[in-house]
Amino acid sequence: MRIDIWTDIVCPYCYLGRRRFEEALERFEHRDEVEVQWHSFELDRTADPVSEHDLPGLIAAKYGTSRKEAVAQHEGLAAQAAEVGLELNWQAARSGNTFDAHRLVHLAADVGGQALAGRTHERLLRAYFSEGRAIGDRDTLVALAAEVGLDPEAVRDVLESDDYGNHVRSDEATAKMLGITSVPFFVLDRRYGVPGAQPMEVFEQALAQAWASKDEDREPAMAAGGCGGCGPGGCGGVCSA
Repeated sequence: MRIDIWTDIVCPYCYLGRRRFEEALERFEHRDEVEVQWHSFELDRTADPVSEHDLPGLIAAKYGTSRKEAVAQHEGLAAQAAEVGLELNWQAARSGNTFDAHRLVHLAADVGGQALAGRTHERLLRAYFSEGRAIGDRDTLVALAAEVGLDPEAVRDVLESDDYGNHVRSDEATAKMLGITSVPFFVLDRRYGVPGAQPMEVFEQALAQAWASKDEDREPAMAAGGCGGCGPGGCGGVCSA
């Protein structure tokens, strides 16, 4: 069974949603027969490579909220992330353009399949959310890529070219075709849509349902209700377990 996941590297709900999904998948009895595919989604294509603004100020200015509201939202998300063993160090986050980071994930998939793509994706999320690394900076991306086993010189060559840009745009075109407007977004067995950083129990139920009906005729069906997620208009929602 295949699971397609659309995320952006600077989306806190994507980090939280990924961990909750992984915990559900770990408990799933057929987990060894599940293939996960990572897909690109840019929340802001026009962002500078690295922003010099602090994250709450950037969010408040971009989406028309107050700084106080942005701080409260990130504090709440950090608390939820801690419940699943993630450190959301939003005070140190250095936001920026994620196009090159997405290209790096596609390169990893080409080199080592979706397993390496998944490790690369996770390393980028941790670098941004926990370590304050600027994932829009190409030198940073080269260093992070080396940590997961990619050849630094090959990575630099790719980043200085247009390679894998069409992969990013293709993912985004597919998301648009499917009506995906916010991330994270999970598509199970190419027909069940699960939006947002749902509680682990929701992912468990979705996996069981998708597996039970995997041999039936495919009629796309969206999951009812969304949890927290990020879209071009901002981030929000409640993701309590």
